[in-house]
Amino acid sequence: MSAILSIKEMKKSFGSLDVLKGIDLEVKESETIVILGASGSGKSTMLRCINFLEMPTSGEIHLNDELVGTVRGKGENTNITYRESDLCSLRTKVGMVFQQFNLFPHMTVLENVMEGQVTVLKRKKIDASNRAKEQLGKVNLLDKIDQYPSHLSGGQQQRVAIARALAMDPKVMLFDEVTSALDPELVGEVLQTIRSLRDEGMTMLLVTHELGFAYHVADRILFLHEGQILEQGTPQDILFHSKQARTKEFLKGHAAFSLPNPETD
Repeated sequence: MSAILSIKEMKKSFGSLDVLKGIDLEVKESETIVILGASGSGKSTMLRCINFLEMPTSGEIHLNDELVGTVRGKGENTNITYRESDLCSLRTKVGMVFQQFNLFPHMTVLENVMEGQVTVLKRKKIDASNRAKEQLGKVNLLDKIDQYPSHLSGGQQQRVAIARALAMDPKVMLFDEVTSALDPELVGEVLQTIRSLRDEGMTMLLVTHELGFAYHVADRILFLHEGQILEQGTPQDILFHSKQARTKEFLKGHAAFSLPNPETD
């Protein structure tokens, strides 16, 4: 199966600080990839560059075999430029959900999920409303459509944010530690929503520290270290049979309480 998303030599620097040092990755359609790594390893920056919320310093991103941006110049002077219209188009195809919910507090749940459809996709309000209700139904929040965000739990707000992203009909979804701001009792409802998306065949990249969840949903796990993919493989390969010392060191602090026993699971 060909890659729906292809990343070649993606680098990102902030001044003299090199955060991403050359990411190469191909993501197949319907694949779920979990990204692990210590704080500062470049996980969130990687997702933000894929969605161009941060501009990559260099490298290429292809979506459905099409290069994002336009190549300018020749030889050593070659670079890629990006028009805002190109980036807006990409962001409708690559949805992203963040740690914070970023809902509009003055809008109802339904209005929050409709807003991007109307302003970016230029959908008629009736069509946007129908699509919003469809996605809110998927995250079990149809009974909350007239509520404001302040009246919802954190887990409910995060599920609204997921519904809002899905309503834009993305080809790929990015999740950046979406449960890290939630009370422990609310984490499960958000993870179950993501697991349902996986079962429906949504292509996803997730940054998470929920190793048990990663074990059950990931097709592939990447371990980032100092801005590079240090190791990748199946959940069994990485979580139980990792080869790199840094990966083993990272997992040692998490695995004892968050991973199933591979002999009995």
